[in-house]
Amino acid sequence: MRKRIFLLFLLLFIPAQSLFAAGDIQKGDVLTLRQCIDIALKNHPALNAATGAIHQSESKIGKARAGYYPQLSFQSGYSRIGPPASSLTNSSYDYYSNALNLNQTLFDFGKTSTAVDIQKLGKQSAEADFQDTTSLLTYNVQEAYFSLLKAKMSETVAVETVNQFQQHFEVAQTFFETGKSSKIDVTSAEVNLSNARIQLISAQNALRLWRVNLNKAMGVINAPEYDIQEKFNMDAADITFEAALARAYENRPDIQSIALKKDALERTVDLNKKDYLPVLSGSAGYGYAGQDAALNQSWNVGVALTFPFFTGFSTKYAVEEARAGLEIAKANEEALRQKAFQEVKSAWLNRHEAFERIEAGKITVRQAEESLELAQGRYATGVGNSLEIVDAMIKLNNAKMTYISALSDFNIAEASLEKAMGAKMP
Repeated sequence: MRKRIFLLFLLLFIPAQSLFAAGDIQKGDVLTLRQCIDIALKNHPALNAATGAIHQSESKIGKARAGYYPQLSFQSGYSRIGPPASSLTNSSYDYYSNALNLNQTLFDFGKTSTAVDIQKLGKQSAEADFQDTTSLLTYNVQEAYFSLLKAKMSETVAVETVNQFQQHFEVAQTFFETGKSSKIDVTSAEVNLSNARIQLISAQNALRLWRVNLNKAMGVINAPEYDIQEKFNMDAADITFEAALARAYENRPDIQSIALKKDALERTVDLNKKDYLPVLSGSAGYGYAGQDAALNQSWNVGVALTFPFFTGFSTKYAVEEARAGLEIAKANEEALRQKAFQEVKSAWLNRHEAFERIEAGKITVRQAEESLELAQGRYATGVGNSLEIVDAMIKLNNAKMTYISALSDFNIAEASLEKAMGAKMP
């Protein structure tokens, strides 16, 4: 019941809402992750295609139900008939014919009802595919969002590193001018400053690239300049691998979709077998035909039982084709379950490993900051040397980058685990 309410919400409410549409992103806006996901679910063409597949399956159900209803046709004809070649007269006449025919299948051993059931399963499969597309879009936005946040924080660290090397360069130059250090300290500081600026350029380019990726994930590639909320999610609840795998097998929409396709193919085998059976139908007709002066009216009512004694083995091969398709679906279902196992296991392990790196990264950053303060103090008093400061600044930069990567990896792994388990929207 919850799945149908969720699907109804996506199909009806999201297309009608105006919040967070592409045109509502104003230059300078600060978007949250929830807003970015809403924008993707409103604008991304992949979701429109999945919605179209549902509408298409609804039409197929209606087409299958047509077998329940009578078929009514009207036929009208006109002919100008000339005299035969042996006739001594040269008279010709007009011939008219009009007929209204009604045909109704009375009993077909469940062919129509089975066809309707197959198309209903197809619609349910399309709905599951819609949910799978929603899950994939949500994950793509999360991945791009957290990667962009990582790039943004990495740029901040790169700017801080440039400033630190700039200050060190100025101190080294001052010490050289006062005779406290040699020229090599100034040259080394200048080289390190240039390298830090190069790293800053790379960080800025990575930031621009991930912004493009987030725009693509949201389905708004021409979005104006905006910012994102600088917040990583650290409130995820712990879960065992066994519980995560059980949820995946139960909730993943791609597994549900292929299971429904398999059920439809099983019913297709039964449907094709019914072609061996007769069909009882009824018919009625009314019409008139003849010349202008002599139109003859007629009507008919009757029933017919049609036995398919020989159809060129078409029924036999149709059954075999459906059985082969069923075997393929079973193999694909097993492959998908193995894929789900691998995705859950990988995401669960990556999530656990990233969380441990976060805890270790906090300590590493604090230790690197303390080492830099000590090195700067030693250099200022003339006890230390320039290499100690450079080494400490590089270690601090690496520690911060490692910590930021751990935060980003944890959040992406958490999103990947949610997708692998078949979770809906966060």
